[in-house]
Amino acid sequence: MAAHADFEAFTCACRVAVAEPSALPAALAGVQALLRRVDEAASSFRADSELALLQRAGGGTASPLLAHLVRAALDVAERSGGDVVPTLGRELATLGFGTLDPGALPAAGPRPAESWREITLEGNELSVPRGVVLDLGATAKAAAADLAAHQVHDEIGTSVLVSLGGDIATAGRAAWEVLVQDLPGDPATQVSLGGGWAMATSSIQKRRRGAGVHHILDPWTALPAPAAWRSVTVAAPDCLSANMASTAAIVRGTGAVARLRELGLPARLVRHDGGVIELGGWPAPRRDIDAVPVAGVRG
Repeated sequence: MAAHADFEAFTCACRVAVAEPSALPAALAGVQALLRRVDEAASSFRADSELALLQRAGGGTASPLLAHLVRAALDVAERSGGDVVPTLGRELATLGFGTLDPGALPAAGPRPAESWREITLEGNELSVPRGVVLDLGATAKAAAADLAAHQVHDEIGTSVLVSLGGDIATAGRAAWEVLVQDLPGDPATQVSLGGGWAMATSSIQKRRRGAGVHHILDPWTALPAPAAWRSVTVAAPDCLSANMASTAAIVRGTGAVARLRELGLPARLVRHDGGVIELGGWPAPRRDIDAVPVAGVRG
């Protein structure tokens, strides 16, 4: 029988589940410690985060953790073709997301879909051009879920699931039952997520400023992405890739279906009217492994 513990981090509901109940205290402590380090390194809601300090200095030597998170964000920007980028800090602040004062920011640089290419990271040496404002919110949580799951499995040896809001990563052989539903009342389904797989849900329904302003911005327009989908859920071998695909789908709007078909990843898109589109062999692929379901894990 598996065991789990729930807690809050990054202003979202989180869960750690392990196949061996005796491993839960150590797993929970390790994950929470890692998430505190991620918050201290990369938060856009803390003026004293390492990212904020380096941003004000125009760059410098990043810690290994921050360098990993920045490198992950730049990799996602490259793989998504500029649909998911870490250079929307100014635009998010202008819309009221984060704690930056828009009036104190330097003059704007190139549009976010292109300005990420001007960031350099050589080893741990980070350089941020003037006018480019970093925000790792699009990728850091997913990257943290991957790091946390592998840390627990490597250090403790148990199969584990780490859920950070809509970002879920697993490590080990166990399969996990996941409830895929964004908000109560939305279409729901329960799927089995195979060990070593991950899942991410991107939604325009939760973090909002007013009726029409949500936090997923189109880097090409610097405006909230079109409301073609309430939410998009994607399964992939790692949470960073799943999150990249689900966020890019929100940005692409109706063009997301063709792109997700190209990627071949299992995906579930909920339209604005509540209709559901399933692609890529959804539900998520299941391996021939020992099933250790934990009811109520939400993707």
